[in-house]
Amino acid sequence: MNWRQFLTPVKSVDADAAKAFLADKKVEDVTILDVRQPKEYEAGHIPGAVLAPLPDLTDYLPKLDKTKPVLVYCAVGGRSRVAAQLLSGQGFTNILNMAGGFNAWTNETAFLGEEKGLALFDGVASVEQALTVAYSLEAGLKDFYDTMSAKVENDPTKQLFQKLSQIEVKHQDRILQQYTAVTGTPVTRETFETQALPGVLEGGLTTEEYANLLMPSYDSVVEIIELAMSIEAQALDLYLRASEKATNTEIQAALVQIANEEKTHLALLGKLMEKTMTDS
Repeated sequence: MNWRQFLTPVKSVDADAAKAFLADKKVEDVTILDVRQPKEYEAGHIPGAVLAPLPDLTDYLPKLDKTKPVLVYCAVGGRSRVAAQLLSGQGFTNILNMAGGFNAWTNETAFLGEEKGLALFDGVASVEQALTVAYSLEAGLKDFYDTMSAKVENDPTKQLFQKLSQIEVKHQDRILQQYTAVTGTPVTRETFETQALPGVLEGGLTTEEYANLLMPSYDSVVEIIELAMSIEAQALDLYLRASEKATNTEIQAALVQIANEEKTHLALLGKLMEKTMTDS
């Protein structure tokens, strides 16, 4: 029997094309579907990816929006092609299978488990509280970069950490602006910092935990940028997962907006990486 007659053609793209596909899309406008097993997902996944193991995929279909484009991936591309085929048969019309799978996705991975860091948003009942937590996470990352800057003696490396710290200050300013827009009342940096969660980084780790986990070579600019990208990707993933768990639509919208800004921040770090590698 020729089984091909029962199959609907599925479009496959490589990892670079998948990244290009995602680059100009807001996080709420596309579904990234990881069809591997939970342990594989916990070991590393694309930020914002929805876990739907292939054996259970049909159970997840009612939760997926057929109007959104879907990027499907697994470890090397085999399971995801089957999943894309299944989605096509169920009325999904804009599907991309990532050939090469997660093994071909060389950076911008989120490496913590499904629930890590989400406890920070437990009990958050208002947009104001969600933005305060987000601000605290940004403050934690700024503290991390400041701490790393103090550790190094190499001037260019020290300057890079300082630059990354200043980027976090700008992100904090953006969250303050968003808070003012929501509440209609201007708020000072001091007010937010009295409510901060001490030592907490984006992604839910403490400064010490991130340093122990990722410890780069402090003389390598490329490794420092890789560190920054991993933290930002973790933050993007955290905000997206927190938005999925939020029951208040305003909180969801606020967290998705912050996630989109993290995505932009991640893209800037990617350009910095390209420039650094070109100049070296």
